[in-house]
Order: sequence, then structure tokens, then C-alpha cells
Amino acid sequence: MELHGKVIAITGGGQGLGRAMAVQLAEKKPHLALIDMNEDTLKETQALCEAQGATASTHVCNVSQEADVDATFAAIASSTGRLDGVVNNAGITRDSLFLKVKEGQIEKRMSLEHWQQVIDVNLTGVFLCARAAATEMVKAGNGGCIINISSISRHGNMGQTNYTATKAGVAAMSVTWAKELASQKIRCAAIAPGYIGTEMVLSMKPEALEKIASGIPAKRLGEPQEIAHAVQFILENDYVNGRVIEVDGGLRI
Repeated sequence: MELHGKVIAITGGGQGLGRAMAVQLAEKKPHLALIDMNEDTLKETQALCEAQGATASTHVCNVSQEADVDATFAAIASSTGRLDGVVNNAGITRDSLFLKVKEGQIEKRMSLEHWQQVIDVNLTGVFLCARAAATEMVKAGNGGCIINISSISRHGNMGQTNYTATKAGVAAMSVTWAKELASQKIRCAAIAPGYIGTEMVLSMKPEALEKIASGIPAKRLGEPQEIAHAVQFILENDYVNGRVIEVDGGLRI
């Protein structure tokens, strides 16, 4: 896909990986439809994209709400006349052990509330946004590309039953949609990042970060721009389809 003049939507575009993706793609001068819950951070990302010469619009949307999602993607397509790509990046964590047991006694269980919150955003949100995006792509008749952000945690990670379930689901949905939507010239792929130096990760204690980095063959955290570069690669390479690309510094060798 030639990105110049195309319309690419990014969920979670107000900060972190979403912002890095938007700024990376802005150099190719598409129109970037930035989706998030926080209007202030969206405006900041918009300004960064426009400084790179791209056009950008902001859309406050709760990705877990069907009506909100459908209205947002319909508005993007209506205002621009097309939709060529979406990056389903929005996600949250609510980490805790499945069961916390001490001396044979259960002290705490992962709450249903924390389970459901993560499912609603990370799994249902991806489903809703991809469905809405694919709907607009089919209507426009230009094909397109759906990129879902999974995680290497999809293989299982202690303290993240809810998160790992969603990221495994996202990976599986990506392969399924690649098969189903190929007849409409819509590709779908996923990226599974390892430990990336986002604001959230870098807020951890230095000793924890050092321990994490020491266990990665590359001996460092990934940079948000490295995930953004993977997004650009998938968008621009029309033969990438139905694959989950792990970008993790060799952590899963």
C-alpha cells in the first residue's frame, strides 16, 4: 500500500505506542484518524503528525462500546471518503495473580471486574473496531489492511491471566480475518511486541527494568519506534497477511 493520501485509523493514538505509530506514519503523509479516550493527548499527537506534513483528525471513542465505535468509523469514512487501514492498538492491563495463596490459604483471587475490564477493551474492543473498519473498507471498495496489536504475553505470562487471554485471542482473530476478508482485498496481520520502553514500562523501578533487560537476548527494551516501523512495514507490504510478527529482541528464541 502506498500510504500517501490514504486514511489510516489508530486506536489508542493519544500516547505510547499509538503516538509513536502515528508520528512514524505521518512522514508518508496519509490522513491519520486518531482514536482515544483523552482529547488532550489526542490533540498533542495530532500536532506532532501535522508537523510532519500529514493531516490528522481526532476522535474521542470508547472502543468497548459498539454504538460509539460504529459511529466513529462511519464518521471517519464519511469525512474522508475512504478508510484504508486501522491499527487496533488500544489496550489496558489489570495485573494480578489468578489465585494468591499463602501457606495453603487463598488470600486473593483475580476479580471478575478486572477480568472483564481487560476483556472489554483488549478483545471486544479489537473485534468492534476491526468489524467497523472492515465494514467501511468494503463499502469504499478499495480493500485495506487491519493490524492488531497482540503481545508475546499471548504465550502465557504469570500474573496476567486476563491480559494473556486477550492477546492470544487477538492473534487468533487476526488469522481468521485474513482468511475471511481476503476476497474483499482486505489483509489482516498482528504484531506481538516484547518489552517496549513506553511510559508505563519505564515507570517501573530501575532494578526491575534492569532484570527484564538482562533476560532479553538484545539486552535492552524495545523502542516504541521499532513497533511503529513494524506497523509501517505491514501496511506497505501487500503480501504480508495472516501472520503474527513478534518484535521482542529475541526474547522468545
